[in-house]
Amino acid sequence: MCRGISVLPVTCMERVKGLKACFGSFLQKQGSSLSLLFYKVGKPRPALEECLRWKESFERLIANKHGLYAFRAFLISEYSEENIAFYLACEDYKCTKSASKLPTKAARIYKEFIGTEAPREVNIDHETRDVTKANLNHPTASCFDMAQHRIYILMEKDCYPRFLRSAAYRDLISHLTINCTQHPRGGKEA
Repeated sequence: MCRGISVLPVTCMERVKGLKACFGSFLQKQGSSLSLLFYKVGKPRPALEECLRWKESFERLIANKHGLYAFRAFLISEYSEENIAFYLACEDYKCTKSASKLPTKAARIYKEFIGTEAPREVNIDHETRDVTKANLNHPTASCFDMAQHRIYILMEKDCYPRFLRSAAYRDLISHLTINCTQHPRGGKEA
């Protein structure tokens, strides 16, 4: 979101949250099918074997570009997209080459995901929040590791199993299975 959102009055923030709820509801109604996302957006679609491998582990799911895309779409429909956004922001942060950029990036991530009244606040315990805040005094590439690990475990134990049981994932597998039987040599739909 934009940087100025935190300075909006409470009434505006309530309106933004209401719009987010309406938009999320709209996304759910427009097609809980992940296969529609791949076709409508024009993204290359994943292969059936690739999607089936997502069941092997959460790590395998998010390491795959299609899996990450599908999982993120699922989290948006579940109103918990901030978890994967935080995880990915931490991954990007760890790849920061310049030590002089770490304090600015760390402050931005903390303000967006962890701080008091963060617009995309993630669900972490107070101890983790306090340790992370203390780490900001001397930012290193690992200052978000504890919080990132907590969110990873939360997604792995809670969101990932729900994703695998979701109608959206089942529909995607079903659609790809039908497509494979209709085009056994890997041909694409017309």
